[in-house]
Amino acid sequence: MRFPSIGATIRFALAASTVTAASVLGAASVLGAAGCGDSGPVQQAPARLPSTAPIEAITYDALFVVNGGDHTISVIDTEQRRVAGVIRVENALFPHHVYLNRAGTKMLVAAPGMDLSGGHVGHHGGSSPPGAVLLLDTRTGATIASRTLPLMNHNAIFSPGDESEIWTTQFDGYVWVLDAVTLERKAMIRVENGPAEVTFSLDGRYAYVANSESRSVSIIDPSTKTVTKTIPVGNTPVGAWQGSNGKAYVDNETDGTISVIDTLNLNVLQTYRLGFTPGMVSFGPDQNVWVADTYNAKVAIRDGVEPDRVVANVSAGQGAHGIVFNGDKKTAYISNQDANTVTVLDIGSRAVLATIPVGTKPNGMVWRKK
Repeated sequence: MRFPSIGATIRFALAASTVTAASVLGAASVLGAAGCGDSGPVQQAPARLPSTAPIEAITYDALFVVNGGDHTISVIDTEQRRVAGVIRVENALFPHHVYLNRAGTKMLVAAPGMDLSGGHVGHHGGSSPPGAVLLLDTRTGATIASRTLPLMNHNAIFSPGDESEIWTTQFDGYVWVLDAVTLERKAMIRVENGPAEVTFSLDGRYAYVANSESRSVSIIDPSTKTVTKTIPVGNTPVGAWQGSNGKAYVDNETDGTISVIDTLNLNVLQTYRLGFTPGMVSFGPDQNVWVADTYNAKVAIRDGVEPDRVVANVSAGQGAHGIVFNGDKKTAYISNQDANTVTVLDIGSRAVLATIPVGTKPNGMVWRKK
């Protein structure tokens, strides 16, 4: 997801759907606006559950690219640098972000039900469409389990430890905890208004929830399911992206800043002032901070210690957004929402190695070893 650049006009665009007519009817049956409240609205379930059809076995190192505009997931063979398969999502609108389990055998896809590619300031107001969670087999893309949710959700992620739970957000101010097998709800955790992305610290001690309408990040103890601390950050935080250096990087999209949280002491250490609207943020293998510069078709690389020091600006595609590194930490992948491509970068030289066409409005990505 991303927000308009500072001072820019907000752009709203609905992508044309390529799912079947039956799929659209099934999803459209739950697209009525729902008032946001403490408990969330009760809505009628769709005629069909979200689903995918299996494709040819994915036996190669793969980059899964979620295309919100045409409701697909492009599967890139990263050795051949080409799209080797396409997983089609039905009965769920605008798939958004994707996460793997530790073994790389299962994949979670969240579908918020609205197009966030042009920014979502002003989208929500007092209403939200239903969201969805899909649990997929990474070898075939087939659906293992799925469910719809009362309100939009930005992502779904496996809990640390035994991965027996799946955590996702609801825009009325709750985190939902689901059973990782049945997707039945086990718990609801109250946070602040407008929770977007939920992530876990690499040591599994805490969950981080970026509250986009509250300028805060809620820190949750996964064992007790209680909020340990609420940390003020910038305006419109979207995700607390976890770095291998023990820091979480919060992209405050309206402010054009990044708040850096110390995951040990749970306080804001420093702030990166970017001067542009950040897409996603990732702490790179080169020990620098990589930030997608959405409206300038590039990736800004900032020093991992000195926030004001610009290391490099690397060309990407229009609407640069997602940033993923491969397993050997030599290659970076950038999803370009407006160009409908993925840029492949060499981390050492920062040279563009390839530009791969994918589906419409690519957003979230994840890399998996074969």
